[in-house]
Amino acid sequence: MTSGLASKPHHSFQTDDPALEPIATKVLAGERLNFDDGVALCRSGDILAVGWLANLVRERMHGDLAYFNVNRHINPTNVCVASCRLCAFGRKKGEADTYTMALEEAWATAGEGYIDAVTEFHIVGGLHPDLPFSYFMDLVRGLKERYPKVHIKAFTMVEIAFLAKRGKMTIEEALLQMKEAGVDSMPGGGAEIFADRVRHIICDHKIDGGEWLETARLAHKMGFRSNATMLYGHVEEIEDRVDHLLRLREVQDDTGGFQTFIPLSFHPDNTALSHINKSTGMLDIRQIAVGRLMLDNFPHIKSYWQMVTPQMAQISLRFGADDIDGTVVEEKIYHDAGATTPQGMRRADLIRLITEAGRVPFERDTLYRAVTRSENTFTVAS
Repeated sequence: MTSGLASKPHHSFQTDDPALEPIATKVLAGERLNFDDGVALCRSGDILAVGWLANLVRERMHGDLAYFNVNRHINPTNVCVASCRLCAFGRKKGEADTYTMALEEAWATAGEGYIDAVTEFHIVGGLHPDLPFSYFMDLVRGLKERYPKVHIKAFTMVEIAFLAKRGKMTIEEALLQMKEAGVDSMPGGGAEIFADRVRHIICDHKIDGGEWLETARLAHKMGFRSNATMLYGHVEEIEDRVDHLLRLREVQDDTGGFQTFIPLSFHPDNTALSHINKSTGMLDIRQIAVGRLMLDNFPHIKSYWQMVTPQMAQISLRFGADDIDGTVVEEKIYHDAGATTPQGMRRADLIRLITEAGRVPFERDTLYRAVTRSENTFTVAS
């Protein structure tokens, strides 16, 4: 397999949008874009030119490589004290369709239903009012004991702040206990949109944007890597999206701890915002491209196939994305909000998606190290 990093000749940039010309000059020179550039990219009618620029940056960084992993999502509970209008997953304590996994059930679920050995457990869930901090630490310890080679990516910044408060400890103390229990890195959820005006409408019960960023900063400085997300296509404005990206970029300048940016399209079905129109393919592909162009210090941009469909994830590999996520196996949060994509995907299907898009599949672990398989075992490059 070739590395995919060979340099390619590029034709000169062409556009019918004059606002993109100065941006293209910066991108071609490797210069950082500013707030006004981000707004112009979001407003441009020439999506192919925006995509061309994003693909240029993507290929500078990764050539033809496209990353994926074999992972499993575990959502231990849907009981949640928050009442976020954006959410179709969380339930109040006592409602009929609530669930909370017993530890033995969660440990058993982690090993079920997939032919290839997973390299990552992705753990997120509701903010349960009664589960003690020790439940989550025991969950992680039990997984580590049973699956010592599997990387545990667990707890969003929102969950970390909540669990610290529940456990009457500082964020730093909670993070230290998580590290000792076996948490290896963090997912990027709960960021939504950082702007206060938007947060008050969609997720008023969560920590604010500044607290999310500060929790991520602390995690990074303790040696954790994490992802970062942005939820778009609801009540936010273009300017809110660009502000969100710049605030992520600022923290990344300081810590270097973000691995991947994941734009997430809002799924309104079964939420309190169900009157909002679903995002379009044009918006989805634009957010991938703008993310790649604005976040010059983020190594990776992920097109999460569960959210945008496998077909759009393929196209996004030419619009700035270099990662399409993994097998997932079972996903609850977005499917409760009306996602109609498959619950999971086989490793062979991900390889086919990437290959048909003209990219070179690269199976990675959570830290983007190469994974090599033999029968039902794997090894990770050091």
